[in-house]
Amino acid sequence: MVELSSNLLLAAFFIYIASMVVFSMTMYYENKQQKKRAKKWGWSSFGLTLAGFLAQLGYFITRWIVGGHAPVSNMFEYTTFLGMTIVLAFLILYMIYKKPVLGIFTMPIAIVIIAYASVFPSDVSPLIPALQTYWLHIHVITTAIGQGILGIGFIGALIYLIRVVDQTKRSRQTFWLEAIVFASTCAVGIAITVGLFQANNYSVSFNWVNELEVEAELEYDLPAIVGPYKGELIPSDQNRFGPLLQTPGWMNGVEAPRKFNTLLWSIVSGSLLYLGLRIILRKRVSAAIQPVLKNVNPELFDEVSYRAIIIGFPVFALGGLIFAMIWAQVAWTRFWGWDPKEVWALITFLFYAAYLHLRLSRGWHGEKSAWLLVIGFGLIMFNLLAINLVVAGLHSYA
Repeated sequence: MVELSSNLLLAAFFIYIASMVVFSMTMYYENKQQKKRAKKWGWSSFGLTLAGFLAQLGYFITRWIVGGHAPVSNMFEYTTFLGMTIVLAFLILYMIYKKPVLGIFTMPIAIVIIAYASVFPSDVSPLIPALQTYWLHIHVITTAIGQGILGIGFIGALIYLIRVVDQTKRSRQTFWLEAIVFASTCAVGIAITVGLFQANNYSVSFNWVNELEVEAELEYDLPAIVGPYKGELIPSDQNRFGPLLQTPGWMNGVEAPRKFNTLLWSIVSGSLLYLGLRIILRKRVSAAIQPVLKNVNPELFDEVSYRAIIIGFPVFALGGLIFAMIWAQVAWTRFWGWDPKEVWALITFLFYAAYLHLRLSRGWHGEKSAWLLVIGFGLIMFNLLAINLVVAGLHSYA
């Protein structure tokens, strides 16, 4: 059953890649004003995306059966589930708007999220006592669905910005658009890097004093750019590289040195991948994408992103704050404790509340609105990655 679950996730990954290609063909015929062919290819790409979603749903269900609990209890499970919620939100919006360009941008993000999930351990493991409650299903699943819908708001905003930002000259707008592209290449780069080293069964270990101040052994799956703070390398025939530096002592989350090392590798591999794209395209990547969007109505995607937020915001608030506080009261006998994860969930909530306020009362439409949604999704990613992986807290088990 575990193997079936893994195969279904792998099948979803490749189906999403095929769907992205077919969406590109749909966009090609739409730009050529060949409406019949565009419609035919559009529904084919939608069907492929639906098939990929059903395969990923099959992965989710079979993993739930094997583990005996909803597979959202660690970073691998949560990240793959977040990708699935983004695809689900896309399928609903595509049936409403029927715009293939939305698929061209959504599918790569779903692919990158699944690929990035491969960085984390994927073994099915029993729940720790703190997670053995139905509130795990209610809180985490609702939060992920809300974040997935908010992710579609980000995608609509990104399409809007690439369409309207002047790419003929360098500016702050073009810089930050390229920063988004670079972040995506980092996610792809680390997935490729981890896959290569895993294929060669690479590992290197250290003796260190962990976050609980207990002597333990910490294993890296990648060469150590940074080692544990005051850690001691365990000699082996694979220790041909590093560590060059030590992880700062204040990074005391669960296995923070290994995760920090992975973050550095993602920047290195992403930089190389991004540099290769720039050499091939001979221009900014966002500038190379812009001609594809020449027939896109930017006002429509301003509306798409706004509608995604007004749906996703209350769902996120319900799961990420209200259900979270109820669970905190049950588990820790208090509704709020200023844990880093709680604080950033609140910051995210307040940010999207400010977005809706500015949109409705101050008339912040168009480019201003789109940039806010880019920042908002950045907060979600920061909370998911940096807070979960590096900062110590009550949620460090994630």
